[in-house]
Formats: sequence, structure tokens, C-alpha cells
Amino acid sequence: MGSESTTASALMLIAEHRLRDEVRRIAAAADRHLDEQSTPPGRRLWTGAALVVLDSATVATAELSRYPRRPDTILVTEGEPGLPDWQAAATVGADHVFALPADADRLIEAFAEAESTGEDGAVVAIAGATGGAGASILSAATALVAADCRFRPETVVVDGDRLGGGIDLLLGVEAVDGLRWPDLVVRDGRVAASALHAALPAAAPGLGVLSCGRALDGRVPDELGPAAVQAVLSAARGAGDLVVCDVSGERGPHADRMLEAADLVVLLVPARLRAVAAAQAVAAHIGGRNTNQALIVRGPAPGGLRAAEVADALGLPLLAAVRAEPGLDARLERRGLGLARGPLRTAAEAVLAELGAR
Repeated sequence: MGSESTTASALMLIAEHRLRDEVRRIAAAADRHLDEQSTPPGRRLWTGAALVVLDSATVATAELSRYPRRPDTILVTEGEPGLPDWQAAATVGADHVFALPADADRLIEAFAEAESTGEDGAVVAIAGATGGAGASILSAATALVAADCRFRPETVVVDGDRLGGGIDLLLGVEAVDGLRWPDLVVRDGRVAASALHAALPAAAPGLGVLSCGRALDGRVPDELGPAAVQAVLSAARGAGDLVVCDVSGERGPHADRMLEAADLVVLLVPARLRAVAAAQAVAAHIGGRNTNQALIVRGPAPGGLRAAEVADALGLPLLAAVRAEPGLDARLERRGLGLARGPLRTAAEAVLAELGAR
């Protein structure tokens, strides 16, 4: 049983036992915890719940007509609703009447929508102009800095570089138990944000890591499904999180979903002539999917190419020009990226500042 102190949960007030079992099953499929009450719940529980699911028998016996009307109230019936069910729905001002089991998918959707905090999250995608540009490293650094400064309540870094070896290696959590892309099962096109946070390995407080897998037997890692990518991004954004997508040099439907969903796409370009030439094609590809692009130029510049010249050539706003990070390779090999003062943190802070301004 729930208690009066429970708030922002899904409240179930169902008298009919078969209907109660069916709602429990649906809530489990949606990864949603239920606060079950068999008596009148009290006004605090009634008004504080994110969602209320009830049946006609409860409406008739619990004197709910005396309670204030509230949004996100759903009346469920076993089979098609009759006139008494519609009258009960009108008594409590229910938003919907769902006939179970036929409307199970609609109830799953309602559970997922009710999990949203009402605070809109943010998505940033980071792409590289060439292989080895450092997009994965910048993605990991941006996520670490965001978690450290609490840019959003939670941060999730999403690995879209299927052949990159796994962003969990960069963050030093490759041995930590938790869900990776090959383990993710998406039901009905939805993922519950709370279940996602609980299942992911944590690289730091408030930072979950959804990494690609590694095919150690020589096989090519599985493709990432665009529907699964969309479900993860929607769940995290709806929960008010920051999502950092490592697109790197990936192309294809899953990468397109990341680019299209982003509030900001950052293109990382090494300060070399050939990289700038490649970046022109990459920027055009990204621009066909998202016009909210910005640029970071990374040194060294062996030919003296200046960041402003790169920005002019690409027609993109320049967020930062940073030199090479000293000692980075050794840090990555020994213990993972971690947080340190230096050019990489400067670049990550520039990304977050731009995202916050937008």
C-alpha cells in the first residue's frame, strides 16, 4: 500500500480485482510504479499524484465527487464501457475512459506521458568533420561537465558511433554493470526515463551512459534502431534531462534521428586544410537535417590556419577555438577521461553556454 507521503506517483484506485490485475500488468510493461489504495486516498494523494487510474466501483463507493477536479484522471473498464461508466467518468471529470484490455497501448502511453516533469529537457549532438576529430571525447567531456554543474537534473550521454568501440571506455566505466544499446528493449515505442536512469551505468553522479556494444568475437556490432533512439531521446527530454549525442562521423537513420532532435549540433573541426574541406560536406549534410549548427575548431594548426578562417569557410558561428589537450591520450588509457581544467573543458563549457543561451 502507498502512504500519504507519496507524491508524483501513479495512483491506482480500483475495486474490481481482475481489472486491478490488468492495470498492474500494463504498468509493469510501462516500467511504472503504482501507488495502490483500496480506501479513499486523502486529498494530498489525490492532488499530488502524476496520474490517477480508477474504476466505476471506486467512484461509487469512495465519495470522490467531493474531491477537486484534477487533470490526468483515467477511468478504466473491463470491456466496453456502459452508461454507468460514462456517468462515473463525468462525476470525477476523467480525461479518458479506456476499455481494457483493448486500450492497453493507450494506457501505456498515458503512463509514459505522466512521467514527464513538465520541464523540457535539451539535446545536443556532436559530430566530427573527419575520423579522429575528437567528437566522442568532446561528447564525453560535455556530459561530465554538465553533470558536474547540474546543467539539468540528470544527464545522459548517448553513443551513436556504432563502430567507435564504446563511449563507456572513454569514461572508464566499461566494467560497470548496466544496460548498453544491444540490451535495450523498447516496448510500444516508449522508454520510461526513471527505468532508463536506473539501468544505465553511471560515470559520475547524475550522468548515465548509454554505450554501443563491442563485438569481441569479430562480428560487426548491431545496427541502432532509429525508433529506439527516438524513444530514448523523447523519454530523457520529457523528464527534463540533458542528452548529449555522440554522432561522430556516423550516417544513417539512427544518426539522422539524433541530428533532427538536437537543439544544437556542434561540428568539431581540426585546424587542417583537408579537415575543413571535409567539413563543408559534413556541414551541408547536417544542415539538411538541422539548421541549428555551431562550430568548434581544434588545434594544432600546422599550417597556421585560424579558427575565424574556418568559420568563414563553413559559414557557421564559432563557439570556441581550443588547442590540443596535453596528456589526454595517457589519461584515456589509464583511467578514462575524468574532469580536468584545460582546453577540452573549455570546449565543453562553450557548448553548454551556447545550449543554455538558445
